[in-house]
Amino acid sequence: MTISIENINLTVNEEIYLKDISLDFEPGSTNILLGRTLAGKTSLLRIMAGLDRPDRGKIFVNGEDVTGVSVRKRNISMVYQQFINYPSFTIYENIASPLKISKIAKKEIHRRVRDVAEMLHLETLLNRIPTELSGGQQQRCAIARALVKDSNLILLDEPLVNLDYKLREELQIDLQDIFKQRDVIVVYTTTEPAEALKLGGNIAILDQGRMIQTGVTSRVFHRPATVKVAQVFSDPPINLLHCSVADSALKLGENLTLPLTGHLSPLAPGSYMAGIRSNHLYLNSQNKSNIELDTSVELSEINGSETFIHVKYETTKLVVQEVGVYSQKIDSKIRVYLDPANLFVFSESGSLILSPDTTAC
Repeated sequence: MTISIENINLTVNEEIYLKDISLDFEPGSTNILLGRTLAGKTSLLRIMAGLDRPDRGKIFVNGEDVTGVSVRKRNISMVYQQFINYPSFTIYENIASPLKISKIAKKEIHRRVRDVAEMLHLETLLNRIPTELSGGQQQRCAIARALVKDSNLILLDEPLVNLDYKLREELQIDLQDIFKQRDVIVVYTTTEPAEALKLGGNIAILDQGRMIQTGVTSRVFHRPATVKVAQVFSDPPINLLHCSVADSALKLGENLTLPLTGHLSPLAPGSYMAGIRSNHLYLNSQNKSNIELDTSVELSEINGSETFIHVKYETTKLVVQEVGVYSQKIDSKIRVYLDPANLFVFSESGSLILSPDTTAC
């Protein structure tokens, strides 16, 4: 099965929810919709499911226009952020419910439920009710109910967002394996770049209802077409510094000058913006090519096993992402290191000029 959406537009109370969205989904593909809150991800999923209709545009399944076809007549499954399960049903009954509605034979229902329960590590919990399960197990149940239908299209709307970090990581790994086993089209929405990278496949970056880049997930991450894409596909958003090129040298900020070497060599004279992801700024030098930035601390934010250190370099605010817990006093002076090989270069208007060399692309 192939799915195409063409020029989808949706406006609600004169506010643009979706603007000229066109995408193709191939059989057996995993497709990520990445964007911040209110980017239009859920609106697009609801239109694909047949729950809402666009103001303009069409959806085709195997070349057939299904834009006006009811959700009840589409062979799809959908998983939401919330743990939507029937509270009085056992886990077995919850998973089996869509098959019973479709009047599948009991023997086939039993086989499918057992198979998908084993896949999601629920086989020992089938006689329990949802309130007896943890949050992660409840969401596994909701996902199992979506998978058991053998749908041609599975839509997952930030299904792991309400789970703690450890449970999210476990389910992300499980879902990768499950998607590989199923010959279905998967469309998965997320606000988290790390989750998008883990799931892989193809990606569409959405921002304020508009699609700003599509492609293979890893390639878009390493080759963001614009500053906006780099900001959405970085958490925290990519750091930006004004820079300029003259006399075969790159001036970073007001006081730091470095030679044009490596991937920076082709840069022509002019003004640019340099981008560096937070995990490529360090508190300790990593190699001889590192350059030093003298900064002052504005905030030290501990997040689990990581620390986000907000600093100011000259007049520019930067975020350093370090693995481990680091306590830094506000206004203290610290030295931050970066490797020029990790610099992105954008035009002043925000278009990508150069990206770091990487074998991942």
